[in-house]
Amino acid sequence: MSDIKTLLQELLAQEERCQFTQFTSDDALKLGLLLLENAKSYTRPIVIDINLAGHQLFHFAMQGTGPDNNEWVARKNKAVLRFRHSSFYIGRYCESQNKTFEEKYFVSEAEYAGHGGAFPLIIKNVGVVGTITVSGLAQQDDHNLVVKSIEQYLKQ
Repeated sequence: MSDIKTLLQELLAQEERCQFTQFTSDDALKLGLLLLENAKSYTRPIVIDINLAGHQLFHFAMQGTGPDNNEWVARKNKAVLRFRHSSFYIGRYCESQNKTFEEKYFVSEAEYAGHGGAFPLIIKNVGVVGTITVSGLAQQDDHNLVVKSIEQYLKQ
């Protein structure tokens, strides 16, 4: 159980570190392209999606992805926007409580996904304003790709 508690603390720390002072369409394009570049180290195709206040600013589906990836993106995004944390955090939190997503929050897993890959787009001193999402890899890899890319982008 201490391993999951440590993981949950690290996931919350990532959310603290990965905050923007502003976010524009140009930021979405640059971050989306950085995600695409960083995804080349994986052999599986992915979908990348960046939304701000319900407005899709960037979306790219690699050859080999399909409509199912878009459904995962939508379900992960919906979880982030409702619970204000990464989809990976939400899923691991439920696991730490020995409950399924549906048992813990009384929401349908057909609509919400507590699986890694969607990260809250956070503006400092404002809060969650959107999502940055990857679908197609193992859930921890989806999550790590997003976090690595955001951290890299913020250092530029």
